[in-house]
Amino acid sequence: MRQPLVAGNWKMNGSSDSNRKLLEELVSGLETKAEVLVCPPAVYAQQVRDQLAGSIVKTGLQNVSEQSSGAFTGETSPLMVKDLGIEYVIIGHSERRTLFGETDEIVAAKFNALVDQGIVPILCVGETLEEREAGDTMSVVASQIEVVLRAAGPERLANFVIAYEPVWAIGTGLTATPEQAQEVHAEIRKLLAEHDADMAAKTRILYGGSMKAANAAELIALPDVDGGLVGGASLVAEEFKAICHAAG
Repeated sequence: MRQPLVAGNWKMNGSSDSNRKLLEELVSGLETKAEVLVCPPAVYAQQVRDQLAGSIVKTGLQNVSEQSSGAFTGETSPLMVKDLGIEYVIIGHSERRTLFGETDEIVAAKFNALVDQGIVPILCVGETLEEREAGDTMSVVASQIEVVLRAAGPERLANFVIAYEPVWAIGTGLTATPEQAQEVHAEIRKLLAEHDADMAAKTRILYGGSMKAANAAELIALPDVDGGLVGGASLVAEEFKAICHAAG
């Protein structure tokens, strides 16, 4: 059985005070069999990690450089992430791809750099509304995954997470139906199985399209949905806790 994972992506939100209050509310009374992760802006990673010490909630990051060190102003290297004791990093989020021009090849390089440091990548993939309406969902998603699989090679594919985020369902109020989510997740697992059946069986595939307390239980109950990558709802403690409880 794959342990569900609920990961909160805070995006560019938070302050020292609001983070402290949010985490206090989150850990109070939180009981779940799911793995729980919050990904604050990098500047707050140490504050969040220290406050969560001793709780069941882990700290992740939202992005990383593919470079290990050097003249890359404003970047955070995988070595720095490892130094902080961070276990997970989100890569390839649709906002990184569309707003900052990250290509599949850049995402693959980040994937390799993280795995080489023993950090688990959460690889985001997904299609735009135009791509879905054109019937290109799986060709887009498959291409995004295949570039990473080819670049990583079998030795780096032992421990990673995929997050399917239909771009058209992020921040729009739209959500994929359970049938739509399961269809894509099942196709992703089928694609992984073409490379390695064991890898496909154990890799967690999260749904990342506006998961909320109201739809979490129905989505996570699907056979190929192993949790959620949660955006706005992760900034509301009771909402995020409800999603965690729904996951187990």
